[in-house]
Amino acid sequence: MNNLIKACIFDLDGVLVDTAVYHYMAWKRLALELGFDFTQEQNEGLKGISRMQSLEILLAEGGLVFDEAAKLKLADKKNRWYCEYIEKMTADEILPGAASLLKELKSNGIKTALGSASKNAETILRNTNLLSQFDAIVDGNNITKAKPDPQVFLLAASQLKVKPEECVVFEDARAGIAAAVKAGMHSVGIGNPAWLNQADIVVPALKDISIDTLNNLFHTKGTSYETVY
Repeated sequence: MNNLIKACIFDLDGVLVDTAVYHYMAWKRLALELGFDFTQEQNEGLKGISRMQSLEILLAEGGLVFDEAAKLKLADKKNRWYCEYIEKMTADEILPGAASLLKELKSNGIKTALGSASKNAETILRNTNLLSQFDAIVDGNNITKAKPDPQVFLLAASQLKVKPEECVVFEDARAGIAAAVKAGMHSVGIGNPAWLNQADIVVPALKDISIDTLNNLFHTKGTSYETVY
């Protein structure tokens, strides 16, 4: 089968590597310091959105209000803790199928980009030896609008010099899938199909994806989770 897609754009946390656990550890640490607990279920609402938006949600969960200067200090503290955690990351923390899929895409002439809200994306990619696998990196340092705004994905497509409709986005967050839809791109959800029901297909992990599966997206928009297998 000839490749019908031109580019694949990947979110980082929960798709390529499990940095989501480190975000949660840092947010929970901040919440406990502020005097309340923060559960993994509550943390689901932070996936795919910016640091400051995440802080607003966390503070609302604790019923706390701070001025802007104080919030910036809290966000910086959380990020310092998060950076301490990710500095210890290695290639062993790449999620199943991620490295092999990136290599398969490269060998078949399909361009790859990172499209993440993380401002620490290059550090993570470098520590896990994935940096060289990407033709473009668009992260929280390059964008002004967080997902579900499509800015991050549209900028990635622009850098890759491909049309939005020629791209497939890989996301584990509802906001990320919504951004892909708004960008006019195809989408693969990684995780729970009930949570990611706007995606064209949903799979448990990147190990369940092949180039043939991706090419089929151009003919079978709306394929259900069950029919992927």
